Amino acid sequence: MATTRSSQSSHVATPIVGTGEHLAGASIVKPGYDPQLTNEDLAPLREQKWTSYNIFAFWMSDVHSVGGYVTAGSLFALGIAGWQVLIALIVGIVIVQVFTNLVAKPSQKTGVPYPVINRAVFGVKGANIPAIIRGLIAVAWYGVQTFLAATSLNIIWLKFFPSSAALLDHSFLGLSALGYISFAVLWVAQAALFWRGMETIRKFIDFAGPAVYVVMIILAVYLVSEAGWSNVDLDLHTGETLTGWASVSAMIGAIALVVAYFSGPMLNFGDFARYGKSFEAVKRGNFLGLPVNFLFFSVLTVVCASATVPVFGRLITDPIATVEAIDTPFAILLGGLTFVTATVGINIVANFIAPAFDFSNVSPQRISWRTGGMIAAVGSVLLTPWNWYDSAEGIRFTLGILGSLIGPLFGILIAGYYLAAKQRVAVDDMYSMSPAGRYWFRGGYNPNAVVAVVAAGVPTVLLTLFASVGDYGWFIGCALGFLCFAGLERVRPMMPQLDPADAGVSDGAATS
Repeated sequence: MATTRSSQSSHVATPIVGTGEHLAGASIVKPGYDPQLTNEDLAPLREQKWTSYNIFAFWMSDVHSVGGYVTAGSLFALGIAGWQVLIALIVGIVIVQVFTNLVAKPSQKTGVPYPVINRAVFGVKGANIPAIIRGLIAVAWYGVQTFLAATSLNIIWLKFFPSSAALLDHSFLGLSALGYISFAVLWVAQAALFWRGMETIRKFIDFAGPAVYVVMIILAVYLVSEAGWSNVDLDLHTGETLTGWASVSAMIGAIALVVAYFSGPMLNFGDFARYGKSFEAVKRGNFLGLPVNFLFFSVLTVVCASATVPVFGRLITDPIATVEAIDTPFAILLGGLTFVTATVGINIVANFIAPAFDFSNVSPQRISWRTGGMIAAVGSVLLTPWNWYDSAEGIRFTLGILGSLIGPLFGILIAGYYLAAKQRVAVDDMYSMSPAGRYWFRGGYNPNAVVAVVAAGVPTVLLTLFASVGDYGWFIGCALGFLCFAGLERVRPMMPQLDPADAGVSDGAATS
């Protein structure tokens, strides 16, 4: 545990430590912390209790969704051999694991969420730049995931209440009456879960991930027994298998797709790593939840998908459509509710927690963690995701622009913490508006970080929109953000050089 829990920097003159209980966790709010930067959700945690299993369960909830199922299955349909797909999966998920560990460390060592640790790089005011960008992306995807889960719930209504089919004939703003009912049910369920706080969310994700595995294994056993193991082919593509450079290109594309899929939760993983008992516990959880879990889930996915061909006479890559094709009430109810639960899990961890902290960071005294999350929930409805999600142009210009900035934000944070700051953070100064504070920089903004966002973000957005770089945009943006910020700090240093022996300095490089 870092010494920052009980000490302070020389710029904060209050030795008294106060504690408070809140939905985001018990925190330490020192009287010297500026109210413009502080509430009990954003303050350093008083106790970090999450084990490796909790982190493992977090990644299970993130992977085990309809989107994760379809994404994993699509990799096996790229036109390359199954063993090549597995290599691409291993390389891609190991990259994700390494990057996730990098972004986890500063938050775990200091006990603060993603937007707060950014204050040490962007400045106490400048941190709102990455917070707002990440928050907006989460709002958009929150609506999309809720819509997808609602579509799955529709199948249950139609199976058990056939008269509900009449509700499909009435629509408003592009969505049927049945669609609104399902969307509203899931919207309220997710909001109610979030409203209970992080401890309830932790318990939910501890249950949701394993529950999906149980159903997936049952589904796989049933489909394979019906199809016969000899009829299960891991190569889902049709036509000839790619060879030579074409297969290498497809493998690289699969690697990029894996990293891009996890880019959102990977960026703000500090929101969860802050709860870890130790950095070692977080790393163990990441290993189990990423390489081990993702590979097993991917293989299970492709076994289920490939078995649908001999069983149903067609390839089905949607798990909800698979259980619907089985056409037994028990299968539809069990499978439907399980994958709805899984989608709720990924929505909570990937698209609810992030904006809760991010929007709270903008105005801590006016926007609590709970209020920030509800702003995201309401915003997701106003975006009417059922309209633009089906539009290639809508996705391209809405999420393409924001998503291309995830890479630069990641690169800047990593360069700032590991290169410029040498893993040292003056925790109390992240809550100080004093011009003498270490993270005041210039008017509360680190000009190097702001310039790096623009210098890396603009070309990445343009390449994504007009050069069709696709999933490579994250890598391009990350590299540009890292190099731009590192170069600017070398030419015009702005980051404070801290002495790890100073009171209140968290030293991530320390072994203890």
